[in-house]
Amino acid sequence: MSPVSALPGLPDPAIVSKGYAHPERLVSTDWLAANLSNPSLRLLECNEDVLLYDVEHIPGAQKLDWHVDLNDQVERDYLQREGFEALLRRLGVDDSTTVVFYGDKNNWWATYAFWVFQLFGFDNTIVLDGGRAKWLAEGRPTTQERPSFAPSPYVARARDDMRIRAYFADTKAHMQAGLPMVDVRSPQEYTGEKLHMPDYPQEGTLRGGHIPGARSMPWAKAAEADGSFKRAEALRALYEGELGLRSADSVVTYCRIGERSSHTWFVLTYLLGYTNVRNYDGSWTEWGNAVRAPIRKGEQP
Repeated sequence: MSPVSALPGLPDPAIVSKGYAHPERLVSTDWLAANLSNPSLRLLECNEDVLLYDVEHIPGAQKLDWHVDLNDQVERDYLQREGFEALLRRLGVDDSTTVVFYGDKNNWWATYAFWVFQLFGFDNTIVLDGGRAKWLAEGRPTTQERPSFAPSPYVARARDDMRIRAYFADTKAHMQAGLPMVDVRSPQEYTGEKLHMPDYPQEGTLRGGHIPGARSMPWAKAAEADGSFKRAEALRALYEGELGLRSADSVVTYCRIGERSSHTWFVLTYLLGYTNVRNYDGSWTEWGNAVRAPIRKGEQP
């Protein structure tokens, strides 16, 4: 795992104190406030609600629209190399710049964007602990101004999905082998009571339930009330104490389209130091609609 570029005050002592395996992957709001003017920093806001950026955002932040910027507009897939290269050039990002992601919903789309960048081997990436909500709650400065950066000469690597992404066939083989899977959706989605998140619209899944063998651990349990990540010991109590996971395990995480499960992937990989975690981004919208894909209803794995 490549280290992020050296910046003043990293790793952030406030993050180090939380006991994470890779504290260099997070920064506190205090650290970011002190480093907003650093020219080697690029701040990217990625929200579920793509209109929030236009209302107000952290000074210097650029908008990353997960609908448009990260996904192929025809095939259900992510950008290919050429598209990722064009995106980073437009954002003024290259290998010498450190990207700090943040967003709404306890950073679930920020970690999703972080995960997509990792598919292309872009590793100079950090997440703002607490995201948008914590920054606003602390009364820190915001703006409606859009920053402008000179285009970069970035040359993208080929996308490599094998290490951190699981497809349908990979997940089915994982299930058949009896290896650990974490379903990070709400308890009602896991049992099959609901086909969607509570208070959200139905998103097209035909069947409710979960993948046989998957254990339930809703993604938001990893976050404090202010949106920041829980300390390492509290996270271990969840994933190791309750689910029985171990850092050497081969783990697949999933939700409905891979956004909430990217948050859990980030927690397991960077905060707890797991070395073999893959995000099944097809998730329940694929599995729940797939012909002959086995499902299980109720609370038992």
